[in-house]
Amino acid sequence: MFWKNKNNENENNTIITDYLVDGLLVFDRNNKLSLINPQAEKFFGAREEKLLGKSILELNQFPIFEPLVSLLTGGIKEVFRKELQIKEKSILEVTTVPMMAEGEKVSTLVILHDVTREKLANRMRNEFVTLAAHQLRTPSSTVKWSLQTLLEEDLGKLNEKQREIIEKTYQTNNKMIQLVNDLLNVAEIEEGMYLSHIILSDIEEVIQSVVDEYKAEIKTKKIKFEFKKPKEKLEKVMLDLEKMKIAARNIFDNAIRYTFSGGKILISLEKRRKEIMVRIQDTGLGIPLYQQDKVFTKFFRGANIMKVDTEGTGLGLYIAKNIIEAHEGRIGFESEEGKGSIFYFTIPIKEKFGEFITEEFY
Repeated sequence: MFWKNKNNENENNTIITDYLVDGLLVFDRNNKLSLINPQAEKFFGAREEKLLGKSILELNQFPIFEPLVSLLTGGIKEVFRKELQIKEKSILEVTTVPMMAEGEKVSTLVILHDVTREKLANRMRNEFVTLAAHQLRTPSSTVKWSLQTLLEEDLGKLNEKQREIIEKTYQTNNKMIQLVNDLLNVAEIEEGMYLSHIILSDIEEVIQSVVDEYKAEIKTKKIKFEFKKPKEKLEKVMLDLEKMKIAARNIFDNAIRYTFSGGKILISLEKRRKEIMVRIQDTGLGIPLYQQDKVFTKFFRGANIMKVDTEGTGLGLYIAKNIIEAHEGRIGFESEEGKGSIFYFTIPIKEKFGEFITEEFY
């Protein structure tokens, strides 16, 4: 096999895997452990003489292996970069690779990559962002309340110039509040604690409530808007209502913001097998082809959009994607620069949360 140096016939045969910085387990065709390298021994605090020859299920007798056994199950399922916490301060990223010979699986490699340091650094960064954002939220809200009081003329009449300055300040403060909220949402996403209260809900009502928030802007921009609803009542789905509204709002806000006056926006709902698809189509600016692979990354803003609008945070679609995927749904888009975009996402139809839907878009 690949792990022995055949040029050395003595008892000190070099094992190549000794030099790997990642942990490595090799299971044979019967799912019995045939190799464990020193780094994996270090991760689990166990010696190979006690482990070799044991099946994946037999490893469960060692408490520290229980999370790994639970992840892989008895048949060693395929996983890619799945996080696994084996100790209080030890996090591994697990990937399995089936080794094939003449179309038959002869063994399985389980690669263990230590991401503890990166996760600790991310956690510290997120804690800082969360603390800073919370510290900014309170004074920003106070400023908003004060400016509202002035605009409503509770403290006296405003002349035209005063009103203009206060309205600009009010708008700028609102942008800062939105940025603070986006940063808090991102911090929650990266801590893996995003969904909080999931209940059986009506997705049509969720989308309608978001649309209602933008009625005035749709009218002001003279956008031709249509919400196409299915003839039959859709089944309810499991949703965190607050978070799903954020996701839908972020997508719809982009459609409104980047569609010029007189343009068109169409929202449609459709049941597809075991899921409901939401489509938001616009005739707006679209996304340049060479940038489309970055659409759902943090702080992304299209080059064409930056020319006409410098106010966005570039976090909206990143947040929307993570919310939808946390609901076990999927999100995608089609876009052509200058002609508009179609963003679509699905939510699985089920009464219990946790059953994953694997069907592709069709």
